[in-house]
Amino acid sequence: FYLTPPQVNSILKANEYSFKVPEFDGKNVSSVLGFDSNQLPANAPIEDRRSAATCLQTRGMLLGVFDGHAGCACAQAVSERLFYYIAVSLLPHETLLEIENAVESGRALLPILQWHKHPNDYFSKEASKLYFNSLRTYWQELIDLNSGETTDVKEALVNAFKRLDNDISLEAQVGDPNSFLNYLVLRVAFSGATACVAHVDGVDLHIANTGDSRAMLGVQEEDGSWSAVNLSYDHNAQNEHEVERVKMEHPKSEEKNLVKQDRLLGLLMPFRAFGDVKFKWSIELQKRVVESGPDQLNENEYTKFIPPNYHTPPYLTAEPEVIHHKLRPQDKFLVLATDGLWETMHRQDVARIVGEYLTGVHHQQPIAVGGYKVTLGQMHGLLAERRARISSVFEDQNAATHLIRHAVGNNEFGTVDHERLSKMLSLPEELARMYRDDITIIVVQFNSHVIGACQNEE
Repeated sequence: FYLTPPQVNSILKANEYSFKVPEFDGKNVSSVLGFDSNQLPANAPIEDRRSAATCLQTRGMLLGVFDGHAGCACAQAVSERLFYYIAVSLLPHETLLEIENAVESGRALLPILQWHKHPNDYFSKEASKLYFNSLRTYWQELIDLNSGETTDVKEALVNAFKRLDNDISLEAQVGDPNSFLNYLVLRVAFSGATACVAHVDGVDLHIANTGDSRAMLGVQEEDGSWSAVNLSYDHNAQNEHEVERVKMEHPKSEEKNLVKQDRLLGLLMPFRAFGDVKFKWSIELQKRVVESGPDQLNENEYTKFIPPNYHTPPYLTAEPEVIHHKLRPQDKFLVLATDGLWETMHRQDVARIVGEYLTGVHHQQPIAVGGYKVTLGQMHGLLAERRARISSVFEDQNAATHLIRHAVGNNEFGTVDHERLSKMLSLPEELARMYRDDITIIVVQFNSHVIGACQNEE
């Protein structure tokens, strides 16, 4: 089944979204120029989610990608709720009091976030009251705990992640008299999601990561070339520190069963995630909740089984690893992406492709043909293709789309092969998942002038 270039484009562009930061928002000139984001599903429905919002009561911008597993319910809930928890964790005491007083007296609330959403980015209206009540309980506790100190961003991020995960677990244990909501909170808790979130405020960039999505900084060197700087570590079996951490948290007798076939208890790829209460609750609690839950939950094989060698839960945490980076003028962009991208592309290629796209300049690299035997005719073809690529000056208006085009369509020479792209995009749902994962990407572009000026002030 062959797709024409316009058909390929309409598939690639279906979920693209761009936001340009207004030149002057009345508070401060932003270090962010704007961002492009996009998603390409492999699962039906897609299990990835994305979020972006400006913090209105504090400074800064939040951006995140969320990769769901065992369904999309947990990724959906985290994409809607996590930024509110982070924003509330960052608020000064008097603002929290103002918000609580407004709720008490039935007045309109101060808006905390300005969302930047694609029309396809769904928000569940039915659960909003439940979610609001859990969030309110959190800020009431923050008011009671008031230490008078200003909140450290790193601490706020860690607290927000842990608290939301705790609330997801608690809501599922308490249940809900409304049967639709009851089933929803259980689906959220029994499915799981990883999260990689950036908070950008002036020259301060914080990345909070739980799981195996990644954050990468694109840096322009003095000679104009591009390099990649990792700002997160994958929490999986490839990360020795992570394997050690898990082993330290359980008795020596369990050591050989904790990680099997590169999976936690032989089942789960990420070693940190939201939800996934099957790896967090005691066996008694799991049985009690499933037995008293709605029939749909009982019919779901996933909820009934207990992981093998399950002795000392929890085996899984949602606590993020937070990395702080001071932005420099040569830091031009940030890429946040789910593992669907990193499975297909090396970070160095990602940095070069996005860098060249944003500057509109191709650094002509010598054509690399690896160990392939290339005829003169093929070489001529490659050079002609390169010339055509430069003359078409980037058909994509969105950096994330441009990256997805390369991730799915690159051939062994590192150029987009339309035929390969067409084949990959026309695979039926049940086959697509065998060749690639859902891909979600946010590319944040930085304002070097503002960053340089902030540096000088400091």
